[in-house]
Amino acid sequence: MLEVVPFGEGSALKPTHSLNVLGFFCPVPVAETRKILLQMSVGEILEVWADDPEVLHDMPLLLKRCGDCLLSVEERIGEYRLLIQVQQGGV
Repeated sequence: MLEVVPFGEGSALKPTHSLNVLGFFCPVPVAETRKILLQMSVGEILEVWADDPEVLHDMPLLLKRCGDCLLSVEERIGEYRLLIQVQQGGV
């Protein structure tokens, strides 16, 4: 089960890239995340802001296929902040 923690209690690592998909619903958040991840290098961190609760199910599936790492998921008033670290690079 995916652990969602209150805002500010997730990973302390600083993102190198940010993506705001607030207001968009599946499949847009996952598709846009994948687009950005493909352009990133190994070790870089993507911060994704989303408010579609489906990202809690869909994002881990994407990352499993891509081989990237979900560092943390934080929630603040119905918004989710996901931190993803690129493990494969350009997959």
